Amino acid sequence: MINYQTKCNILADLWSNYREDEAFSDFIEYNDLGLPLAYFLREGMVNEVTTEGQKYINETFDLFIAALEVTEKDIQDGMSLTDLLEMAEKKQQ
Repeated sequence: MINYQTKCNILADLWSNYREDEAFSDFIEYNDLGLPLAYFLREGMVNEVTTEGQKYINETFDLFIAALEVTEKDIQDGMSLTDLLEMAEKKQQ
């Protein structure tokens, strides 16, 4: 199981770099709480989130990797969003 920080880093990168990308628009819109929460945590804008906030972040991450057709077992601690997207693309070929 990957650590929470890796999840937050991946989601924060997705939100900060792809929130205007048409390919991700439905996902970004649906996960309008989990993505910014992960970003705020990574950037130190908040020090912690409630249990409910953690639930949103974890759910958003689970939805994201399901959309990419990868599992948590495929992901290593410290992976970046770029690494994850490249891995998902290779798996789909």
